[in-house]
Amino acid sequence: MLQIKPVLAALKRHKAGTVLIGLQIALTLAIVCNALFLIQQKVTHLSRTTGIVESDLLTVGSEWTNASGAEVGSLVRTDLQTLRQLPGVADVGVSYGYPLRGGGWNDGVSTKPDAKQSAALAWRFFVDDHVLSVLGAKLIAGRNFRPDEIHVVDSHNLVTPAQLIITKALADKVYPNQSALGKPLYIAAATSPSTIIGIIDHLQGGSASSWSDAISDYVVLEPKLLTDKSNAYLVRAQPGQLSAITKVVRTALFKTNRMRIIPDGEGEGAGVRSFAQVREQAYKSDRGMAIIMSVICAVLLIITAAGIVGLTSFWVSQRRKQIGVRRALGATRGDILSYFLAENFLISLGGVLAGIVLAFGMSLWLVMHFETQRLSLPYVLVGVLLLLLLGQAATLAPALRASCISPVEATRST
Repeated sequence: MLQIKPVLAALKRHKAGTVLIGLQIALTLAIVCNALFLIQQKVTHLSRTTGIVESDLLTVGSEWTNASGAEVGSLVRTDLQTLRQLPGVADVGVSYGYPLRGGGWNDGVSTKPDAKQSAALAWRFFVDDHVLSVLGAKLIAGRNFRPDEIHVVDSHNLVTPAQLIITKALADKVYPNQSALGKPLYIAAATSPSTIIGIIDHLQGGSASSWSDAISDYVVLEPKLLTDKSNAYLVRAQPGQLSAITKVVRTALFKTNRMRIIPDGEGEGAGVRSFAQVREQAYKSDRGMAIIMSVICAVLLIITAAGIVGLTSFWVSQRRKQIGVRRALGATRGDILSYFLAENFLISLGGVLAGIVLAFGMSLWLVMHFETQRLSLPYVLVGVLLLLLLGQAATLAPALRASCISPVEATRST
């Protein structure tokens, strides 16, 4: 049976190496636990649903160079007719604001005109009567806008819309424990109410940034076409036709009217993008951060494992005579193997105990400076188990070499 006292005595004679490896394990545990926690948050963020049918959806941004006011409304209607006639197009709508657009407009909403504080902050999407069906958003109560309810206005002369459609999350927020359908809602500083005529099951706001998480599901749809903003045409392609439509949509629009700009590149106001590209761009920073943190975790674990292998190999080379003597006195290969595994386990145990304190301290610092969530205990437990297993795995190879040392070879060594 393995005695712990000889192991502890040996560690006391190698304090420097023991402390350094213990500190390395502690620091690795603290960083890995917090990194895994942040990675999980990023992955959860990436997998959020938008509430729309993302496949076969194309977004087209277009800006006019020599048109304004009511003229823009006429040009947009011509564009819509042109796009709807393209082969493979199921439907087209126009909107200022859509899920993951990369920016947009948000304002406070309330249920009373004289409310001193808004009931919620919500995204404002200005849409026509086709947008709901184009997006594939699920209307769970009420109705969609009618064509005669869509008004052409500019953002500096917004009139209070008579009708609104809102998301269920926003409806539950402003009218808890009751139906919001048919109820009034005041947007921004409006003195007259709008009536909620429809409720959508779910629709994500215009940004994927963490600052908007609290209002991600709070969306108001208004029946307006803004003439002074960069509207987007939302094109629903028939199954399998998205690629073909993407190739011809620019040509079709420029053929209708060349006095326009269809921007290239990515981000808010970008030109022709499939919704897959919209999602990819919206979560680009989250995905990049998750990858970077994953690489950091892997590098730290490799460095820690390499340190344990190096230290154990060094100790094995120093103790060849001692190992030979123990073998000569009857110690089995299993005894030698278990000795080095126990030695590493004690070092790792001390390191992870210090690492637990350091991990929660690092989490507190991140909360205070970057407003992240507090590290949860399961991630620490996973990190502890990972480091303990890593330590044993890293020790195994040098320990096996030590167990293979014969008594004669060891006693003859100098």
